[in-house]
Amino acid sequence: MRRSSKSIAAAKGSASLFAALGDKTRLRLVSHLCDDGPMSITRLTPGYSITRQAIAKHLRVMEEAGLVRSTRHGREKIWRLDQQPLEDARRYLELISKQWDDALGRLGKFVESGRMKPVRNDLRGKRARVTGSSSGGERRIGAHLPLAPDRIGGKRD
Repeated sequence: MRRSSKSIAAAKGSASLFAALGDKTRLRLVSHLCDDGPMSITRLTPGYSITRQAIAKHLRVMEEAGLVRSTRHGREKIWRLDQQPLEDARRYLELISKQWDDALGRLGKFVESGRMKPVRNDLRGKRARVTGSSSGGERRIGAHLPLAPDRIGGKRD
């Protein structure tokens, strides 16, 4: 299946987002900011078993990924969730899901069509020397190969 430049760009843009969301503390922070709105680290910290400094570090990682933004309000920074990157990631995951559904649909149609034939292998049935073998040094090649599809949708190479 050929990738479009749009899906490749989405993948590159989403990598840091998915990496940032790959931590349970950061996922909890996203949920907290989503449910309760913008807040300072002081208001975010209760309920976590880590220090304010650790929360600040997580927030900076999330900020670099574009998940959150901060604004100065007096001496404190107020952190708010930017939902656009989450929406972009959701659309990217939907695109991947559709691609998988399409590929599995083509595979299902192919399997149901009964167009399967044995694998063509020039080595099938020939003998090959196997070094370090305790069974006489020779073994049949290809005898264990299963049947394989001639092609699964698309053009044949």
